[in-house]
Amino acid sequence: MPHTILTDRCEGVAVCVDSCPVACIYPGEGTNAKGTSFCWIAFGVCIDCGICQQVCPVDGAIVPEERPQLQRQRG
Repeated sequence: MPHTILTDRCEGVAVCVDSCPVACIYPGEGTNAKGTSFCWIAFGVCIDCGICQQVCPVDGAIVPEERPQLQRQRG
């Protein structure tokens, strides 16, 4: 099952983008509810390796389940 980046918790640090072995994480368009940039995961490409969650410095920004209602591509 793919991981999910919680759009409104993400701070756009983007360490996950460089760490992803299948390049399924992308920068979002605009800003989130906190006014920061953010990233999102392409569910159809994610291999559920969990590296993104391990390297993310923002506590709770990535969850190990598919939650499309909590992840947006545009702010």
